[in-house]
Amino acid sequence: MKRKAVSAVFDRKKEVPQKGKGKVEIVIRLSRNIQKRIILDTLTPGEWEEYQYLPYLQSEISKYEKIVSAMETFNQEMTVENFNAHIGVAGKAYKKKEEPLVEKVEEEKPTSFLDFMRDNIALAKMRETTRKQKMVTLNALTEFGKIQTFADLTAKNLRAFNAWLHEDGTRTDVSVHNYHKNLHIQTRKAFQEGLIDKDPYDLVSFPRGKCKERKPLSEIELKKIREAELPAKEERVRDLFIFAAYTGLAYCDVLEFNFKRMVEQIGDMYYIDGSRLKTGSNFFTPILPPAMEILEKYNYTLPKISNQKANDYLHIIESRLGINKPITFHVARHSFATLALTHDIPIEKVARMLGHKDIKTTQIYAKILKSTVANHASDLAKAII
Repeated sequence: MKRKAVSAVFDRKKEVPQKGKGKVEIVIRLSRNIQKRIILDTLTPGEWEEYQYLPYLQSEISKYEKIVSAMETFNQEMTVENFNAHIGVAGKAYKKKEEPLVEKVEEEKPTSFLDFMRDNIALAKMRETTRKQKMVTLNALTEFGKIQTFADLTAKNLRAFNAWLHEDGTRTDVSVHNYHKNLHIQTRKAFQEGLIDKDPYDLVSFPRGKCKERKPLSEIELKKIREAELPAKEERVRDLFIFAAYTGLAYCDVLEFNFKRMVEQIGDMYYIDGSRLKTGSNFFTPILPPAMEILEKYNYTLPKISNQKANDYLHIIESRLGINKPITFHVARHSFATLALTHDIPIEKVARMLGHKDIKTTQIYAKILKSTVANHASDLAKAII
């Protein structure tokens, strides 16, 4: 059987056992002894399970197959240099200008905006968590039903979509703003590609609104969760939550945590030196004793679980322990921030621990510290003669 000229390969160099991630490569076999490799991405094995079926990857393979086929058709020597010439890589170029690789075909303009949006989300390079968030917007738009074609992209329909998003009361102003942000990316792209005459968002404006007040857990509540006897699955989720609550890491950063690569010791304390997946900003945060106990319990390799499953189990734990606050994984990060500020760590240092680019983000936590206000007010009262 003839081997495929172009294929995708994951972790060819067997880097996953050491680094936790491997490279995704396109391998182009130009001849028996000549290959061209193109690195597309670096992924965990779990991410590769989804990535290998993405239209983006299939599109890349198809593109290079057409180039190989064209080289064979025009009897070009099957060398890396000649292949590079076709993909625009500098080097010894061989290119017959009078022989185009692909005949230009006039394409009809698409009419379905939903298909346009779906294809853009599928083909764009982004983390799978981000892709799923954007698909939530597409699914809502599909359910709304009044914006399906490019002709439906009007200011009137955007206002109707905004009203529909608020209708059942399950979405906050901030989450609705994120729906509009995701949709606006696509309308802007449609305008840039000449598929619509005007971006409808130029004619409307939807305020971002205010975030709901954060409700972090107190030290007493955190201790109650730490000491609880729980079933095995709940116990693993609880342990991940406690690790986040005593390091300040977000859920996605907990999943990427690697003790050997990211931790350094200063004196008796261990610190995580990393960068946030969401924003790319650097953080440097201590591993407080309860988090260190979790690492020792799992031999410094934390268990893995999806964010949705983790939150489902956290709600069960919340109910089981009678905690009258909604607990999600992100509450752990809020709790760490307020814990640090409660113990009078300067807000600039807390911002560094959390990886906040703007200290204003950290100041949001300072606003809700009633205990700190009470303590300082008491000290002030005592000082007054």
